[in-house]
Amino acid sequence: MDHEIPKDFLRQIVAEDLAAGRYAAPITRFPPEPNGYLHIGHAKSICLNFGIAEEFGGACHMRFDDTNPAKEDQEYVDSILADVKWLGFNWTGPVRYASDYFDQIYAYAEQLIQIGKAYVCDLNAEQMREYRGTLTLPGRDSPGRQRSVDENLDLFRRMRSGEFAEGALTLRARIDMSSPNINLRDPVLYRIRHAEHHQTGGRWCIYPSYDFTHPLSDAIEGITHSLCTLEFEDHRPFYDWLIQSLKTPAQPHQYEFARLNLSYTLTSKRKLKQLVDQGFVEGWDDPRMPTLAGIRRRGIPAAALRRFCQVIGVTRADSMVDVAQLDFCVREHLEAHAPRAMAVLRPLKVILTNWDEGELMLTAPAHQQRPELGERQIPFAKTIYIDREDFAEVPPKGWKRLVPGGEVRLRQAYVIRCDEVLHDLEGRVIELHCSVDKATLGANPEGRKVKGVIHWVSAEHALPATVRIYDRLFAVEDPEADGGDFTAHLNPDSLQILQALIEPGLASLSPEDAVQFEREGYFVADRLLWANGERVFNRIIGLKDSWGKGQSA
Repeated sequence: MDHEIPKDFLRQIVAEDLAAGRYAAPITRFPPEPNGYLHIGHAKSICLNFGIAEEFGGACHMRFDDTNPAKEDQEYVDSILADVKWLGFNWTGPVRYASDYFDQIYAYAEQLIQIGKAYVCDLNAEQMREYRGTLTLPGRDSPGRQRSVDENLDLFRRMRSGEFAEGALTLRARIDMSSPNINLRDPVLYRIRHAEHHQTGGRWCIYPSYDFTHPLSDAIEGITHSLCTLEFEDHRPFYDWLIQSLKTPAQPHQYEFARLNLSYTLTSKRKLKQLVDQGFVEGWDDPRMPTLAGIRRRGIPAAALRRFCQVIGVTRADSMVDVAQLDFCVREHLEAHAPRAMAVLRPLKVILTNWDEGELMLTAPAHQQRPELGERQIPFAKTIYIDREDFAEVPPKGWKRLVPGGEVRLRQAYVIRCDEVLHDLEGRVIELHCSVDKATLGANPEGRKVKGVIHWVSAEHALPATVRIYDRLFAVEDPEADGGDFTAHLNPDSLQILQALIEPGLASLSPEDAVQFEREGYFVADRLLWANGERVFNRIIGLKDSWGKGQSA
């Protein structure tokens, strides 16, 4: 389904810059830190940066801002690249790393020292916080602020050579300790860290800060529009100060937009890591997780996620997006694309007592609105299974499914009547004996109206499958609202595992193939377990939103 791309304020800025001849084409970048898996909030940034480059005939760089070796890992690098490709985007040129520019960034640091705009500081982290001041009180100068250029160069080079212990010294910018913007109170440019880096190994024992590295990497790459979320707005004055002080050949500009806040969802990489590390979920790709790896394994199509990012738009106003908007985009896509099949999630045995015709092969469309998807064959026989929730001995008001003495239509098949109910010793229903109206295949019964339609599978032909019913990971709209332990708001019913029976034709599915289990919802063949020969389906989403009714969505 094609959708027109809305013209948000960032696209207007790019269009105006191109019309004024400031740039021939935009050059954007997607610059994650490889210290965790990407989440749904990153999808908005990916779609924005790659989307603008594509729409205006420009380029988008894939760059890792890898400045903290203690928290970074090649696993995260690999997962991020896979996520961007899965979402449907390709970067321009090679994969880039801020660490590729460590020599140039170091040279820029020496240049700042030489022009009197950087110095080596002896304060430890606690002292630095004390000297920095508060939002209402100005900071105080570090004793090292008065060092000469030669002293600072000597100390900085000795820092690089590994002469000092970790944390002993830092390199700081010399800006303004009385600035109302605390980010301009002589921010740290370099720290001593005796740590192996996943790209540079043990070559460096000093590492540039993120705030120092990011604008310089943008400048080195010739980025025209550096698009960041609003939390970086207060960092922009330092970004501009750095670019102007060093007179870099390229002069990138930073623009901010509102990050994605989604109801019933966490988008903090640190807190998502806590869920993984403490075993609340089964890993970064747990289908309940809002990571792109989890979203993919849940079965949400990349096209639906791109559509969602388009629908919510790009603004500068922080707001909470209702997860129902994501659900709508997912259902819209799956309704149009997912083939249909039947699966009985809670099997109840049914004997068709008057069926003596043996096995019959019925034909049904793979998708009622898409004849080009073809047809499927459904075996019918004397013993079938229906869903236990489609039978009630004492039905509630308005019940339209099977009851003792009542009739329903089997989807794509006959009308049946329940004649006898068998129970176990505890009084639980274990089997139904029903009769078939053999004149009702593709026809209405004579002289009566049957309203209910239920799904079923042939007992002899159905395949066993594990079905995982996923629900929202959190039971409250904003898990962080009270400022307490967010794990206290985890939904205890976020996962239900059922042993189901499915149409035999579903054996031909491939990993990540989605299907609508008629009357149940949309499901996907688990991308990892299916590939290993385990017949496991994950529920993507229900057929309609029933969360407000106290049921799963």
